[in-house]
Amino acid sequence: MAQTDANRWNDRYQEGSYLALREPRALLLEACDWLPAGGFALDLAMGLGYNAAFLTQRGFTVIGVDISFVALQKAKTFHPQILAVCADLEAFFLPANTFDVVLNFYFLQRSLWKEVRKWLKPHGLLIVETMTVEMKALKPEIDERYLLQPNELKETFADFEILLYREGWQDQNGERRRAVASLIARKPKVCT
Repeated sequence: MAQTDANRWNDRYQEGSYLALREPRALLLEACDWLPAGGFALDLAMGLGYNAAFLTQRGFTVIGVDISFVALQKAKTFHPQILAVCADLEAFFLPANTFDVVLNFYFLQRSLWKEVRKWLKPHGLLIVETMTVEMKALKPEIDERYLLQPNELKETFADFEILLYREGWQDQNGERRRAVASLIARKPKVCT
């Protein structure tokens, strides 16, 4: 499965269809007031690294993980300061309480949510945006495993301090409208 995913994403990045997105995601820009002054950040399924690069400009050391070595090569060409790691996130280990910020844009792997909780430091910031089941109205071929149910993201991180949450149709950095759930949340200082 991992090799199939890697091949699929390598092909997509090789054909260049993702090169049009050169800005950090709007949700990341909205999170600026909550971002710490620097520290360590993790960008899950980083792609071409524009979100990670934005954080490096704000003083963060960023580890960007992606299954596509093509995406990572392109990201390192444009943003050499990013620590790029080619890995399958299902088989990826990171120590607990390491990151001040974790980004997760348009990648849904529910099995990682427990790990994300561990990876974030107490009071760390989680920024997540991904598609919801409403996308089936536009693209019925999308596998529902990769789509959030209504309020699923909010309920999953209900023990965090939710700073921003919304669901619905949004324009995405000049791309087509998407049905998404967006979350900015802070891990509790003391976990129970």
